[in-house]
Amino acid sequence: MEIQFLGAAGAVTGSCYLIRVGGQNVLLDCGQIQGSRRDEQSNRDSLPIPVEDIDAVVLSHAHIDHSGRLPLLVRQGYTGPIYTHHATHALCEIMLRDSAYIHEKDAEWENRIRRRKGLAPIEPLYTRDDAERAVGQFSGIDYGEPREIVPGCMIQLNDAGHILGASIVELWLAEGGVKRKLVFSGDLGYRAAPIMEDPTLIERADLVLMESTYGDRQHRSFEDTLTELGEVFAHAERYKGNVIIPAFAVGRTQDLLYLLAEHFDAWKIGGWRVFLDSPMAIEATEVYARFRHLYGAKLFRDGGDRPQLRNFVATKTSEESMALNRLESGAIIIAGSGMCTGGRVLHHLKHNLWRSQCHVVIVGYQPTGTLGRRLVDGAEYIRLWQQTIKVNAKIHTIGGLSAHADQTGLLDWYAGFKNRPPVCLVHGEPAAQAVLAERLRLDHGADVTLPRLGETRRL
Repeated sequence: MEIQFLGAAGAVTGSCYLIRVGGQNVLLDCGQIQGSRRDEQSNRDSLPIPVEDIDAVVLSHAHIDHSGRLPLLVRQGYTGPIYTHHATHALCEIMLRDSAYIHEKDAEWENRIRRRKGLAPIEPLYTRDDAERAVGQFSGIDYGEPREIVPGCMIQLNDAGHILGASIVELWLAEGGVKRKLVFSGDLGYRAAPIMEDPTLIERADLVLMESTYGDRQHRSFEDTLTELGEVFAHAERYKGNVIIPAFAVGRTQDLLYLLAEHFDAWKIGGWRVFLDSPMAIEATEVYARFRHLYGAKLFRDGGDRPQLRNFVATKTSEESMALNRLESGAIIIAGSGMCTGGRVLHHLKHNLWRSQCHVVIVGYQPTGTLGRRLVDGAEYIRLWQQTIKVNAKIHTIGGLSAHADQTGLLDWYAGFKNRPPVCLVHGEPAAQAVLAERLRLDHGADVTLPRLGETRRL
């Protein structure tokens, strides 16, 4: 039995791992590679195994960097089951459809340019039909429910505390009388998050695949984060500007809606209108209402699916979204995408970035190569739709709202293993992984390796 690292090895996107056990092939995640145009071209690369030889897929959670190539896998001929939590199934119905729509539009835009140059058209990475067929192959599982998915491989999902339905995956593998237990952290949330429960602690494993996104840093304390958010809104109110918040549709958006309601009076939110300008985030919030039994926070009004926030406005249509561009002040606009790589937030940046009285609040991780990362790094100008835009707005980075555990959270989660198993660090940039590896060795005596892309490890 062995595991091969096909994605998120020395990087934070494209999560994908192949497990071979007893003649069976199990794919753990099949995520989309995100970042620069060159990075995203890698999504079209073939897996090092014929699709017809894959017997099962296990999905840790719905974020596109973990789920985003599943429609491509189905388009290429995969017809088997995709095992995941019921809530992840519900979220993927929304997120994969939206991802497919973006791929179709990107291909349409690119083909207009190619036609003028006399070049052959390209196909989208996958279509909405591919996404619908992929979601039709999902098989939902509850937390704590053991399930044999192929001969020689049993799994159990546990709450990872990251987003709704996010799972730590336990895998019990057996081949030729040899038994091994593999634990995949998925993406771990941080303790005492606004909505999600704490990540489940696992006591034993023979090998741990552990995310390392923030392995080299600590998040700002939650108290300081709340203070900073309050200051941003107070400053914006004095200068009569809008507040633009690029936010992931799943997880970060719901945290923000909850916090704005919880601190409604202290942050003087009553003087603003709070727009959720993302059809996908609106639908995702409805899924959070449906699965409210998975968390304790009171995000919604009793018996309903409308957030507690009194001045909440959901803008579903394009016309409603475009109308926001005429607002010069008094608007808190939460819009996707969280990395500023597409979606409606780009239009709001176009209309607000050049205005010194406006504010942009970055509340999530921004990988190298994304527009969000350029804003965080202090870009003076950006390009949108062949236009150069001066960055005069105030850019705020609120690290304490991350849905990922920081270094202390990662170390604390590993400390839950009583037998101190060896660790393969995945889903992190090399600098973060190197720091976390050293801390795991010093603090816990762990045997830590940093797998390279394509590398295979025998179990």
